[in-house]
Amino acid sequence: MNAPDKAKEIKASLTLVISFLTALWGWLGWAVAVFIAAMAVDYITGTWAARARGEWSSAAARQGLWHKLGEITALLVAALCDIAISVVLHSTAAPILGAVPERHYLTLIVAIWYSFTELGSIVENAGLLGAPIPQWLKKGIALLRDKTDRGHGFPEE
Repeated sequence: MNAPDKAKEIKASLTLVISFLTALWGWLGWAVAVFIAAMAVDYITGTWAARARGEWSSAAARQGLWHKLGEITALLVAALCDIAISVVLHSTAAPILGAVPERHYLTLIVAIWYSFTELGSIVENAGLLGAPIPQWLKKGIALLRDKTDRGHGFPEE
């Protein structure tokens, strides 16, 4: 098999896997996958940045892991809220409205908000590692995070 055929085969396989996963878990699943990947990359780049500056400590690393556990817990709470809302809608509104669609808005919003938080931290870590970071990237990530927070009617802190 020549290289172009192999490349087509790889592309087709990748497309099949991505399509299958999207059908299986939808966009919510991808949002959670992005969040988990961003969390892992943030922890790794944070560790590298601390080591590069000679500031790494196991206590700080543990604190970072506790922080990540807190984020996961908040995401699980959002998922439980979505489930509770779904149960209430199905038990009270279904007789009136008919079929009530399954929606997981809180989980999706929390996953996206945390993803932008993690991405901002990754950019900061990259800067600490010596990479030049465009100001527009920092501002863009902060803006998207703020829009996720304020764009859905939640009160500002």
